[in-house]
Amino acid sequence: MLLPSNGNRGARAKRFGLLLLLAVIVVFVISVNTGTIRLSPRQLGLTLLGYGSPQDQLVLFTYRLPRIVVTLLAGAGLGVAGAVLQGVSRNALADPGILGLHAGAAFGLMIFVSFFRTLEGPSALIIPLFTFAGGLLIALMVVGLAYDRHKGLVPIRLILVGIAIEAGFSAVTLFLGLRLDPDTYAFAASWLAGSVWGRDWINVLALLPWIALLLPYVYARSKMLDVFTLGDDTAVSIGGKVTQNRLILLAAAVALSCASVSMAGGIGFIGLLAPHIARRLAGPMHRHSLPLSALTGMLILLAADTVGRSIFAPNAVPAGVVVAVIGAPLFFTLLMRSK
Repeated sequence: MLLPSNGNRGARAKRFGLLLLLAVIVVFVISVNTGTIRLSPRQLGLTLLGYGSPQDQLVLFTYRLPRIVVTLLAGAGLGVAGAVLQGVSRNALADPGILGLHAGAAFGLMIFVSFFRTLEGPSALIIPLFTFAGGLLIALMVVGLAYDRHKGLVPIRLILVGIAIEAGFSAVTLFLGLRLDPDTYAFAASWLAGSVWGRDWINVLALLPWIALLLPYVYARSKMLDVFTLGDDTAVSIGGKVTQNRLILLAAAVALSCASVSMAGGIGFIGLLAPHIARRLAGPMHRHSLPLSALTGMLILLAADTVGRSIFAPNAVPAGVVVAVIGAPLFFTLLMRSK
């Protein structure tokens, strides 16, 4: 059987990319229209152009649009972060949550809350710095403990070490949370559960630079991710600086994941699901699969938030819970297949 050429794979990736983008737009319209006050497509169009009623403008620009934009940005960040981690570690089960990065981000967030006692207002702009520091600490510990000087990064050890460290830091985060006042703890707990309720434009502004800068950077280094899949020996033989490039890309994945978690909460499994779906649609070349990973992450997280708000209304379920219900069975399926 003939394998598809790179040109055919590129055309296939573009077709599926357009389909995913169309699906994101459809879910976006549905999400904007989900809530007590309905906005028809006509009302939505008029309001976006500045001709909507004061009530429609308040609902759209103050309450719904910031939440949806944060969801889209975080979904793209988590999807690409998962693809990078799977490429760097050569482990199809690698995911920011499973490797403990989300626990590190939660630890950093809890440190921030302990000092500032708020997750809103201008101080929200520095939240990603705290979550990145926590995630980077976890990443260094995981890589250090999973690295073998003869075998390099051992994939199964990477997973086991990540799970162990995640459990330890989750316990520390819980202890710090118990020291907060009840209102702050309740808000932080909702945030970490993956709820994007109450997001404002300041949260969009805090997340946007990380996504806008890191996604193009990671895409520009997609060839290096392809080299990693060949193995370290092959990468060194063709002139690749394996350790240096691995650490740089790992830092980019940590930054994408932790910045996304800082604004969207502890969303798990998107970093696992999105890259697998993207590779199934576009093939193994990262220059084809990375954009689809971003679009798939956007679609999954936006759909999960919309489902959580609509089906279970008036008691909205956090998007992180909806994603976990879908992602946990798939993770066990992939785990069994990897044996």
